Amino acid sequence: MQLEFVPVEEFYFALTLAVRTLEDITTPGLSEQVRSRLAEICGQASTVAAANQNTYNYVFRVSDVDNSPAPQLILSIADWQNSLRLSSDYGWTLDEQRKPIRTDKFSLRSEFAEQVRSHLQTWLGVPLLD
Repeated sequence: MQLEFVPVEEFYFALTLAVRTLEDITTPGLSEQVRSRLAEICGQASTVAAANQNTYNYVFRVSDVDNSPAPQLILSIADWQNSLRLSSDYGWTLDEQRKPIRTDKFSLRSEFAEQVRSHLQTWLGVPLLD
């Protein structure tokens, strides 16, 4: 799995209406650990959030993972109400009216979430797996 960081200048063009929550990880302190590591590696977050329930969102284009028929794959790593929220458009695409619809890969979202946790744990050096 390869992650390409989407900086704040490109955020609006990268995120789609098909991005949905993969999972919320509620381990105390994990969200702050991840934020700290992502800030070291990527710098400023992809979005600037000013609310108590959401203070950062790092967005990545994912390569080396098949999300057909969608033309791209997006991963969002954010904090949400003191939890770490992983979101993606894996298993979703937009129809002609730009409405999100499920694809054949939708049933594989939990496996994809596991892949993401494993990759992030290795890349960031923080414990995301049970």
